[in-house]
Amino acid sequence: MRARNGLKLIAALEAFKGVISLLVGIGLHTLAGRNLQQIAETLVSHAHLNPASHIPGVFIHAASSFPVSDLSLMAVGALVYALVRLIEAYGLWHGLVWTEWFALGSGAIYIPFEIYEIFAHANIWSVAVFLVNVLIVWYMAKVLLQQKKAL
Repeated sequence: MRARNGLKLIAALEAFKGVISLLVGIGLHTLAGRNLQQIAETLVSHAHLNPASHIPGVFIHAASSFPVSDLSLMAVGALVYALVRLIEAYGLWHGLVWTEWFALGSGAIYIPFEIYEIFAHANIWSVAVFLVNVLIVWYMAKVLLQQKKAL
């Protein structure tokens, strides 16, 4: 029973990541084909920021130089990622063994990148993400080893 609760917690986290990715994908799809510079200028104006100051100026410049065709590709990528996370969440919630293996592999694949991120840009968030991911990978390995011993 305890393993099921842990798997459901991981499933809820994966579902959360899937929903966030879905929203990002929809947002990127909505922005595709629109004038990003105009949107950035509107956001800066709405926030009552001076567009001539450094950070708002960098934001507006970045938006104006971003290729619009990349937004469509990023939207598709975010939607595919969301689909994978939501399928994984469903499988973990319902105790499908293949999703337990998938969760182990998909978590482990990020660890080298997270270690690099800690060394390149150490902050509390990069360390927290790394620790949560290592905990999930460890837990999934433990669950799978217990299942193997039970056979």
